[in-house]
Amino acid sequence: MGGRQGQGPGEVRQRRVYEEPEVGDGARVLVDRLWPRGVSKDAARLDEWCKDVAPSKELRTWYGHRPERYEEFAERYRAELGASPAAEALEGLRGRVAEGPLTLLTATKDVELSHVTVLAEVLGE
Repeated sequence: MGGRQGQGPGEVRQRRVYEEPEVGDGARVLVDRLWPRGVSKDAARLDEWCKDVAPSKELRTWYGHRPERYEEFAERYRAELGASPAAEALEGLRGRVAEGPLTLLTATKDVELSHVTVLAEVLGE
């Protein structure tokens, strides 16, 4: 999954919120609109729950994690990230990346075909 190499500014990791926290995670930010089932707030060990950067309910429903829709989903999601309130939330995440490693957390089963991968790409640009 996401970058697990160095531990400095600019590193953005992608992980499932159900995985155990790791020492090199840096800031741990949940980027889902809904709280993950079966995870207590203590167990998640979050620095932030950034709902505003998650895809809209409409986009999530349309996508439905269908691989054949991923490219169009990524385009639509990037467009959403350019508008308020997602744009402001994105700037906050950019600030965290500048300070040190950032781990984006999601409950999504397939992280590689999720909004988290798109978000990590945007943060790396």
